Amino acid sequence: MLSKNNLPFWEVVMTGSPTMRRRRLAAELRRMRTDAGMSITEVVAQLGWQGSKLSRIETRQIGISTADVRKLLDLYGVDDPQQVRRLVEMARRAKERGWWESYGATLPTETRTMIGIETEASLIRTYEQALIPGLLQTPDYARAVIRAARPTDSQEVIDERVEVRLARQSLLEEKEAPQFWVVINEGAIRQLVGSPATMASQLRSLTEERDRLNVVVQVLPFAAGEHPAMVGSFSIFTFPAEDETGAVYIETMNSALILEKPHDLETYGDAFDRIRAAALSPRGSQELISALVADTI
Repeated sequence: MLSKNNLPFWEVVMTGSPTMRRRRLAAELRRMRTDAGMSITEVVAQLGWQGSKLSRIETRQIGISTADVRKLLDLYGVDDPQQVRRLVEMARRAKERGWWESYGATLPTETRTMIGIETEASLIRTYEQALIPGLLQTPDYARAVIRAARPTDSQEVIDERVEVRLARQSLLEEKEAPQFWVVINEGAIRQLVGSPATMASQLRSLTEERDRLNVVVQVLPFAAGEHPAMVGSFSIFTFPAEDETGAVYIETMNSALILEKPHDLETYGDAFDRIRAAALSPRGSQELISALVADTI
């Protein structure tokens, strides 16, 4: 299986984000246990582990040491030296830190996880109900949004969050950048954020983003009426390998949900397709945004 970088996907995982290495390792260990015909209860009993340890490893609630990886592989009858070496190395490198980890408590765990997933996606589909998506925000717009959402944060923390948001945007400039398809509710482009100058700059930036072949922006007009995502925003991440489960990210005021079950992916994928079909075309969206820039100035 080749990735978006024309490398075997396993090699991309090894050179990619720690988040994806942890994700892939957990999936591999779960698959190997299933192939060995063993239940979690049987495994922990034979290894003398606490009852919840393996379950928490397979669901990525905790990491796993290289020594424990070897124990599992031995129990599962995995004796291919190359496969053992790769999985042990994956476990070792899963403990490495992505660039976003250096911000520590500034970023909640779910945000760090989202960035790690975002970094490895080949396709990102986003619906935004109330604001311009973070990957397309200008510095002043981002600062106003973050300040409004976190009024008790110090200026230093707000500046760090803005810095992270802008650093994320470099993803779209990479040689092997993901495809980014975003549908923005009309209310988000009409909502005044910051000052009129801030909003005009943000809208102009949106039209400029349209020049990128890997970025598609559509506006869902008020006239589209009711739609399947009126409950809120979401992002769908698709990964290079066909057998790699995608993810849906839903952010709330104090936390976030990451959904990975096939039913959830199908539900949100269908919702995005219906929203995209109801939205203005990319050209029509650009014309509307440009008209709003003229009205804002």
